[in-house]
Amino acid sequence: MTLKDIKSVYFIGAGGIGMSAIARYFVSRGLVVAGYDKTPSELTRQLEREGVLMHYEDDVEQIPHACRTNKSTLVIYTPAVPAEHSELVYFQQNGFTVMKRAQVLGILTEAHKGLCFAGTHGKTTTSTMCAHIMHQSRIDCNAFLGGISKNYETNYILSKQSDYVVIEADEFDRSFHWLRPWMTVITATDPDHLDIYGTKEAYLESFQHYTTLIQKGGALIIHRGLEMKPQVPEGVRIYEYSLDEGDFHAENIRINDGEITFDFISPIESIKNVRLGQPVPINIENGVAAMAMAQLNGCSAEELLYGMRTYKGVDRRFDFKLKTDKIVFLSDYAHHPKEIFQSAKSIRELYSKRRITAIFQPHLYTRTRDFYKDFASALSQLDEVVLTEIYPARELPIEGVTSRLIYDNLAEGVEKHLIRKDDVKQFISDHDFEVLVVLGAGDLDNQVPEIEQLLRKKYRL
Repeated sequence: MTLKDIKSVYFIGAGGIGMSAIARYFVSRGLVVAGYDKTPSELTRQLEREGVLMHYEDDVEQIPHACRTNKSTLVIYTPAVPAEHSELVYFQQNGFTVMKRAQVLGILTEAHKGLCFAGTHGKTTTSTMCAHIMHQSRIDCNAFLGGISKNYETNYILSKQSDYVVIEADEFDRSFHWLRPWMTVITATDPDHLDIYGTKEAYLESFQHYTTLIQKGGALIIHRGLEMKPQVPEGVRIYEYSLDEGDFHAENIRINDGEITFDFISPIESIKNVRLGQPVPINIENGVAAMAMAQLNGCSAEELLYGMRTYKGVDRRFDFKLKTDKIVFLSDYAHHPKEIFQSAKSIRELYSKRRITAIFQPHLYTRTRDFYKDFASALSQLDEVVLTEIYPARELPIEGVTSRLIYDNLAEGVEKHLIRKDDVKQFISDHDFEVLVVLGAGDLDNQVPEIEQLLRKKYRL
């Protein structure tokens, strides 16, 4: 099946952040788009408003008639859906073309110039930053993002003129092996998803294989000092970046009065006085990678400066909800120990004189089992840590693996609490805070709007 053969597209797991971006792409092409998701959400309701036919029960009878012709219907599913899902089984047994989301993105990287962002963490922010820089420049781009851009209030950017497509390259389930990047950034290779990979060595090898997929004439922009050694095809350029070293890096960093500026050092053209529109310390390094990618693909110094200055961030990525003298409240998707370490470090840099409390919902039993000591170490940078039960996502419980593993390993001197997710709002009502952050990739973030309102009332904002 080629793109021109497709008349309708059916999504199994349509409400996922990455899946919904592709759904929007096909809606923009005028196709019939429908899908299933386990639970309604703001994202699925938005898809419905945009014309996607959604339902929320695993029920073959609810598949629209327009999506029942196997020669013209493309079925796209997320690896998080179980193999026995009845709708998935129906399509597989009746001659439909069934693809993972990553396979569809792979087709797009062969049809366009794919600017891909891979790495254990940082890829959503960095790819969204680059997409914004390029979209507001004369170069422009399409983009499939792993988070909701605050500049565009969507995870999908469409351009009718640009041949570039910015894609978040997900290593889960080796999905990024379907891609054929023109250029790619690799932000980090700290082991994760060991339920899939088994070992650190297999995880690193997966990233190494990904570097072999870069197209001739393209480029790899890799974070300096990674343990993984790239293996790029002949004719692919390699650049290194980091905060303060490498082909691309930052110098003369200034953090004051809630603003961050720095000088961008580049082998192409260095740029002075870059100002971060979302002034968070970790975004200096993310910005270096995003600017490197945009500059290598033709963005001018003026376009880079404007893009960085006007970048507003991504929902759930260092997402400030309240910022006052009485209370600071933010939400952050950080769910790997290194991400939490960087998040906590950035919060501490911004609010060195305030008491910082984190409410953390661990994500996955396997990740908690593999990294509970690292989670405890990262969280121990903060003054107070509140742990809820583990969010299972696709997993069944593992005996002996609970949030108490992290709780018991927190450093002495950290005030700590172990509570149920359902009791979070009551906990907030009963306690006082100076800086409060909700951390994790689970469903605790669904309570963030209510928590914000609770804090507004509590602190009379």
